[in-house]
Amino acid sequence: MPGKKKKIPRHVAIIMDGNGRWAKRRGLPRIFGHRAGMKAVRKAVEFAYEKKIPYLTLFAFSTENWGRPRDEVEGLMNLLKEYVDRELPEMKKKGIRLNVIGDLDRLPEDVREKVDRALRETEDNEEMVLTLALSYSGRDEIVRAVRRMLRKRSLRARDVTEETLREHLDSPWIPEPDLLIRTSGEMRVSNFMLWQLAYTEIYVSEKLWPQFTKAEFKKALDDYARRKRRFGLTDEQIEEEPRGENAP
Repeated sequence: MPGKKKKIPRHVAIIMDGNGRWAKRRGLPRIFGHRAGMKAVRKAVEFAYEKKIPYLTLFAFSTENWGRPRDEVEGLMNLLKEYVDRELPEMKKKGIRLNVIGDLDRLPEDVREKVDRALRETEDNEEMVLTLALSYSGRDEIVRAVRRMLRKRSLRARDVTEETLREHLDSPWIPEPDLLIRTSGEMRVSNFMLWQLAYTEIYVSEKLWPQFTKAEFKKALDDYARRKRRFGLTDEQIEEEPRGENAP
């Protein structure tokens, strides 16, 4: 008798934490940790693709990260350009669509140009959506969503609902994350997707991001598969009225 099909999340979001600590423990500059982290990104994307996870979102660069030393920020921007150049052919081959959320106006012009090119050249891909959160914070996204709403002069107070606000977020067409993975053992969401994480399951890995392998990713998925999502209801209600993976 065939076994029960394992529950796979439709959308996985990852807070990739620990690059700097990984480098420090090895007596290396922080940029070496970020470069090692870029290799872990490739493995995570490959694994999500193999497991047929439709949406993968990676917290790559926060608005707070702009306050880091100038040489580190410049190094991160160079790594981003390198990543796009290196991975774009593979994304096109596999049918992976690149998406970006965040305040992109703050990115250097040469970075925006490379990102824009990748967005254009993958916009029709349908196998998987890879979203990079760049110059991003959850609070800033909500503030920008409200500003977009206020630009509609006909908007009235009673028109402001959860649905209308959600429609003005950076990528409202992406389902809310089913699973959030946080590396490095830290127990916080770090201002990431604050609106979208309302009912997201959270898995914390003790591994630093450069150490996050496909095997570690599998542990997170296995843990998720054992959980029962209630969305604020009771076990009895869930059994009587099954809800979708992304139900509010």
